[in-house]
Amino acid sequence: AVKRLLGARAGKVAVNSTKSMTGHLLGAAGGVEAVFSALALRDQVSPPTINLRTPDPECDLDYVANAARKMPIRVALSNSFGFGGTNGTLVFARA
Repeated sequence: AVKRLLGARAGKVAVNSTKSMTGHLLGAAGGVEAVFSALALRDQVSPPTINLRTPDPECDLDYVANAARKMPIRVALSNSFGFGGTNGTLVFARA
């Protein structure tokens, strides 16, 4: 989906999953992810996907694996896909 949306620019976008650090928080997952996104924008640090050792070669995106990455962040996209089709996406941007 990321490649389809961003095309040739997909490899230039950092991708992570904070669920690897929090576990499944059920109804609170989207709220916690929103806080991670806001803090990433404020601190200019992308949180990592921990325990990502061997990504699928077909998924050749820029994963922030195992350690946070200091980087310029102008926009953060937070996707939350829950049980029973509860889905939401928030987009945060620096003012």
